Amino acid sequence: MSQTTIYSARNIITMNPNQPSVSHVAVREGKVLGAGSLEELAVWGDYVLDDRFADKVLMPGFVEGHAHTMEGTMWRNVYCGFFDRMDPNGKVWDGVKTISDMLDRLKEAEAKLTDPDAALPGWQLDPIYMDNVLVSRADLDSVSATRPIGVLHASGHIMNVNTKGLELAGLYKTGINHPGIPLGADGYPTGELRGPDAYMPVGEYVGFDRDVLGCDADGLRDFGKLCVRTGTTTITDLAARLNDEAVEMMLNVTGEADYPSRIVPLRHFMGSTPQDLIAHAKELRGKSTERLRLGMIKVVADGSIQGFSARLRWPGYHNGAQNGLWYITPDHLSEILNLALENDLHIHTHTNGDQATELVLDIMEEALRAHPSADHRYTLQHCQLADAAQFRRMKKLGMCVNLFANHHFYWGDEHYNLTVGPERALRMNACRTALDTGVPMAIHSDAPVTPLGPLFTAWCAVNRITASGRVQGEGEKISVADALYAITLGAAYTLKLDGEVGSIEVGKKADFAVLEDDPTAVDPAALKDVTVWGTVQGGRVFAAADL
Repeated sequence: MSQTTIYSARNIITMNPNQPSVSHVAVREGKVLGAGSLEELAVWGDYVLDDRFADKVLMPGFVEGHAHTMEGTMWRNVYCGFFDRMDPNGKVWDGVKTISDMLDRLKEAEAKLTDPDAALPGWQLDPIYMDNVLVSRADLDSVSATRPIGVLHASGHIMNVNTKGLELAGLYKTGINHPGIPLGADGYPTGELRGPDAYMPVGEYVGFDRDVLGCDADGLRDFGKLCVRTGTTTITDLAARLNDEAVEMMLNVTGEADYPSRIVPLRHFMGSTPQDLIAHAKELRGKSTERLRLGMIKVVADGSIQGFSARLRWPGYHNGAQNGLWYITPDHLSEILNLALENDLHIHTHTNGDQATELVLDIMEEALRAHPSADHRYTLQHCQLADAAQFRRMKKLGMCVNLFANHHFYWGDEHYNLTVGPERALRMNACRTALDTGVPMAIHSDAPVTPLGPLFTAWCAVNRITASGRVQGEGEKISVADALYAITLGAAYTLKLDGEVGSIEVGKKADFAVLEDDPTAVDPAALKDVTVWGTVQGGRVFAAADL
């Protein structure tokens, strides 16, 4: 018989309503044998008592329902974000506060390059914090006019490139007619490329030589380090191309004995037909392993609100900006939803603006008439501007929602003052409405758009505090208990993994977040400050200090 290990802890928060708090958990063969008192667990026979967590608090390993493994690879590029941020090795990088500061950081990195033809990629640019001014190709030309430069925005929906980058991609010319490639007064592209279909053809020339949304082996390993540092044991890669080479790499890396996380990559709809997408997802589903779960689909309906590329209903953008971009046609969306329901494939759809949400609800209603499904759990990702009527439709249609709670802090003030105005800003990421309506809900970071950190995401949903310190949307606050559920069982439910992870109870994976403090006992305002010691994943212990 396999060895049984019983862990003691100061408190174990199980997310199991039958025994919400216990002192010990028994683990055998990477699964939870039982949770309770030492006396209750001793009935399972011989065991080894492990007291290493005696002064810690255990929770179910956090489940991040919307992230991207490219976070691990992005750190090789120049960090151009506004906020201070920690890399996979624990170093905190200072944020840049102005366009001039960003250009200076790029110049500093450029001076260190020895290959005169090497590209210079940057990431996490957020012009909305820098007077919302356009970064032009001329700005980046001031860093270098001879090497290609590209800087990806924090939203992941926009990239700025210099003249050399446009030249190499064959885009430095007049007469271009593309909604995602704005032109200057001279008739040439400004250097701002809006939407993945606009910037991906340039990406390979400006340092994003892989799929921009992709990750390589070392990046995936670094991504695993971030998971341990944040208590995350199951995490998505929510927009992957998943070609044969990428899948083989992910199978190899997640199959390594010390890989600390369960990765759930979703096949992104881009560059293929709906029929090819469905066929590929079915093929991928058969390749799933314990630590790599394949076969789900990601569709993107619109862009980003702070990038003014999301699709909003009337009255549109508060500052008068023109409406955003559609990333998919209604016909393609309908075909995908119908085929996926027919083939029992799980779909998550990105809708930032309420017009995009309305489109998905309309087409989903039609698709379910043709292909009724009692437990499809199709999930709207971000869904930031949904109103109460739309949540009622989600409930009727059996849909889930994964709300972008971190937006309250990172862009809340800008949404209030600039993008959508006061009233709609108060209802953004309406966690309370979702729960009161009965829509299954998760909350997320969308890392690397914002830093991975489920406890910070929970803090955002509980407190709804903006970067300037204002509470925005008092009526949409949720309790600490609801927020902790959202980053465990709530997220697991949207991934159809709630039978395996999300709570500490018999038969589930021995996946734990190991914490220095009890998140149910601290002041809700301090929830984000709870320290993560590390994780237990499938019964294997990972200490952040050992990374």
